[in-house]
Amino acid sequence: MSNHSSHKSSLATLTLGALGVVFGDIGTSPLYAFKEAFAGAHPLALTEAHVLAVLSMMFWTVTLIVSLKYISIVLRFDNRGEGGILALLAFSTNQLQKHPRLAWLAATLAVAGASLFYGDAVITPAISVLSAVEGLSVAAPGLQPWVVPLTITILIILFSIQSRGTGSVGKLFGPITIVWFIVMAGLGLNSIAQTPVVIQAIDPRYAMQFALQAPGLAFLTLGAVFLAVTGAEALYADMGHFGPKPIRLGWFILVFPCLMLNYLGQGALLLRNPDAIKNPFYLMAPTDWVLPLVVLATAATVIASQATITGAFSVTQQASRLGYLPRIPVEVTSDVERGQIYIGLVNWTMLIMVLLLVLAFQSSEALAAAYGIAVSLTMLLETTLITLVVFKLQHRARMLLAGILIAIGILELLFVASNSTKFLDGGWFPIACGTLLFTILTTWKRARTTIDAEHHSHRVPMSTFLESLHQHAFPNVPGTAIFLNGDSGAAPVTLLHNLKHNKIAHQRMIFLTLATDDRPYVSTDDRIDIETLAHGAIYAITLHYGFREDPDIPKALQHLPHYGLAFNIEDTTFFLGKTTIARASKPGPLTWRRELFRWMQRNSPSSVEYFKLPPDRVVELGTQISL
Repeated sequence: MSNHSSHKSSLATLTLGALGVVFGDIGTSPLYAFKEAFAGAHPLALTEAHVLAVLSMMFWTVTLIVSLKYISIVLRFDNRGEGGILALLAFSTNQLQKHPRLAWLAATLAVAGASLFYGDAVITPAISVLSAVEGLSVAAPGLQPWVVPLTITILIILFSIQSRGTGSVGKLFGPITIVWFIVMAGLGLNSIAQTPVVIQAIDPRYAMQFALQAPGLAFLTLGAVFLAVTGAEALYADMGHFGPKPIRLGWFILVFPCLMLNYLGQGALLLRNPDAIKNPFYLMAPTDWVLPLVVLATAATVIASQATITGAFSVTQQASRLGYLPRIPVEVTSDVERGQIYIGLVNWTMLIMVLLLVLAFQSSEALAAAYGIAVSLTMLLETTLITLVVFKLQHRARMLLAGILIAIGILELLFVASNSTKFLDGGWFPIACGTLLFTILTTWKRARTTIDAEHHSHRVPMSTFLESLHQHAFPNVPGTAIFLNGDSGAAPVTLLHNLKHNKIAHQRMIFLTLATDDRPYVSTDDRIDIETLAHGAIYAITLHYGFREDPDIPKALQHLPHYGLAFNIEDTTFFLGKTTIARASKPGPLTWRRELFRWMQRNSPSSVEYFKLPPDRVVELGTQISL
């Protein structure tokens, strides 16, 4: 009974946290999405037919893309509990092993989608907080000059508290988000009660009739309609922070109905008073409520920013694990949920970019033009990738599932085309960010693949190495040599280079491998595994660390005497390897990629610092590969 209660409590806590982190982005879309259709780059005439058509398009877009695609289908495709397009890549890699061309296509799609996600993650905080603070001009027009300075202040505070952890931030924001959705639903219901005819917009025939009668206008309107689902990709990217079940519960029980009630309420307001188009969200509220609503909306948009910030952390960590980025320091902020992380480098870089966007665009209306194109492209790439995987699944319903995904993909392709019309009005920004990130990710991956292939071509199995070592009488020098080894089944590359060039062997050699376990901490008793390869001379040691622990090799090795191995740090030398790609002998069209990798490698975190090794006891053996 207690276990059941504990599970329910845990699920409730995670659902509350998910409400405070995952749904913030899509939950604040009513601030600007509906208004954009009638006051944006391609404004529609304010008629009853157009209002009902836009609402119908929004309702069915949210239903198909969020409820059906993401909540019902995509959340099932996780990589050991982690979500996001790179987790989908890891999942698809296993499915497409026998199809190298499809595997290459899947990798390209996933990396492109991940790159575009960063563009979205930068724009979301800027447009969300700006759209909320702009409500000040409704409550008191004289406060308009304070909108940008206040927005910048709020964003700086938001990014400054990220190191407290996703779970802590989620618990802080969760109750506020619940109030936000309830208030949105209340405002919508009150407006719908005054103009109940708006409920007819749920009928898909209004959207279909609009598309048939005015296909050009309907196409341009899709760019505004799509703003209602921005943030849906964060549901998948943030899945590792909370798990799929809390996200599903939060969506169907609270988020979806409250969003739809608010959109319908805004439509009802415009049917009564077309002049309310200047800010239908705030004008639904009584005059005395506008200022408190601005405060609540500002809090909600801060939460919206949280969804993409945490998603960016997840995507960065996955890119590093999959070999698309160098090792990046990651802080795990929860003993319970491994996916709850903080990456300082990403956090502060995003803050700088977000502040520059606010200063450059100055208003949410200007930013709306830049918003959407990156998100719609990311969604289309995710749908294409999942469809490739589904075709290879051995499942009875795979053809039905693939058919649904293809239909949704066609809809998303229309959204991409519509959003592309805003490219020159700001849509270029997320595309430029995505292109830059795609170049960085693929450059690092390509270079590391080349280096790994070079190492593999010279791989010496451990058994072969031990036999060879007995046949060659290398001079012994006193002391212990520790060689970090990523492949426990082969001799360390650094050892082979040491024997080749220095032609000496230490009296005692240790091949050291680090393993990360699926638990937050590893006890001292479970830390070390030792295998004797040659008694008194050669040992293979594996150090186990929990996912909340930073490796501290010297501290762990202090326990070797308990295993019968004496250890003296002053008598020990650590050998690290670093392989680089040589400069091009002749400049060529792709020389810049080689130099980009060399620059990234030079600026990557030091292994000496990461493993907490004493600098005066480390020998780094560098090798170069000529291409």
